[in-house]
Amino acid sequence: MSDIETRTIRRVSWRLIPFLIVCYFVAYLDRVNVGFASLSMNRDLGISATAYGLGAGLFFITYFIFEVPSNLALERFGARRWIARIMLSWGVISGGMAFIGGETSFYVMRLLLGAAEAGFFPGIIFYLTLWFPAAYRARIVSLFMVAIPLSSVIGSPISGMLLDLDGVLGFRGWQWLYVIEALPAVILSVVTYFYLTDRPADAAWLAPDEREWLARQLAAEQAAHATAPGKGGHAPITREIMNPRVLAIAIVYFGAVALLYAFGFFLPQIFKGFGLTNSQTGFVMIIPYAVGTVGMLWWGRRSDAKQERKGHLAAALACASLCTIGAALVADPYLKVVLFSGAALGIFGALPITWTLPTETLSGAAAAGAIAVVNSIGNLSGFVAPYAVGAIKDYTGSFTGGLLLIACVGLVGMVTVLRLRHGSAEGVRGRVGAPAE
Repeated sequence: MSDIETRTIRRVSWRLIPFLIVCYFVAYLDRVNVGFASLSMNRDLGISATAYGLGAGLFFITYFIFEVPSNLALERFGARRWIARIMLSWGVISGGMAFIGGETSFYVMRLLLGAAEAGFFPGIIFYLTLWFPAAYRARIVSLFMVAIPLSSVIGSPISGMLLDLDGVLGFRGWQWLYVIEALPAVILSVVTYFYLTDRPADAAWLAPDEREWLARQLAAEQAAHATAPGKGGHAPITREIMNPRVLAIAIVYFGAVALLYAFGFFLPQIFKGFGLTNSQTGFVMIIPYAVGTVGMLWWGRRSDAKQERKGHLAAALACASLCTIGAALVADPYLKVVLFSGAALGIFGALPITWTLPTETLSGAAAAGAIAVVNSIGNLSGFVAPYAVGAIKDYTGSFTGGLLLIACVGLVGMVTVLRLRHGSAEGVRGRVGAPAE
């Protein structure tokens, strides 16, 4: 690895990744804090498990509808403006969740929140492809996505304690939770507008030789995609983003996301069912998400070091699904926590590797569209999974059936990734900038 490569990647990483982690930390916390709010909100407003699951999942309907247009708008208007707009919108609406009065207003606000946040995550994934050569993307996406488990490692005990503000100034604890956790998004929307740089060519904080090296590497990769057989640069975007490989990746992501949101929306209720208080539930929630944080960083780095995606992704999905099955079937609370931690290891290990697949075969607007398609279809499981788990809980009185169903969806994703043809990851090996490990 050359000195210029080392300097450039280090400087870009330190400039962008910590800030993006903070942004996604806030985004994900605002998306799933409904899981903690449900510990008292459902009782206060008379919301059943089915209605709660439906409302939690409705977020993803409007998220799906607006995802691709939002991601293409980001490429047109620039990340700085568009991401700032997204963060301001979701911050205001997330805070507004404090004023819902029943099932109908709960549904409406979750739909609005999905529309507001649409485009943020895939937009960031696409944004990272403008700054990092392909050989670095699994570890970089792992670093960025570590905000997901970290938002629960840090946010869970905070959310649990915010629920204990019940009655302060006449507000319920879940209302305080929504308002206080929405404020960082509004503040960060202003910071984002002034801090982010749209493209390497505009990066005054890079030295001239660093800008030149980075631009040359990224241009070479785009040229390779454009001249590869079957990937001509003038193909319509719709043909690129609807090809069978992109749809297969979306199925894989569907399975991973089903597992993720079964965790995010129902694990607080499962753990509180052990007889814990709200605050105790928040602290126990740290355990699986801390394991998931380590797994995400370790597994993404290992995938880059081996320059292998398919086997790593399949193994992670298998771990997540089988541990979820185990957690659903055992009764002992301690063993449940251990198995849910193993599931978290697999879930969070799988997520960043999934996002290396579309960007290794597509570039430019086609890559932006493909990322949005994968994220949109995959996140539909964010609607299906909570609704199914909630409905099964109301019907059976237990979370067991819902967890088993979601685990099976994860296994479908595992089988799908095993059937993907090799070629994307191997094509990265040997490129300039590939790790030497």
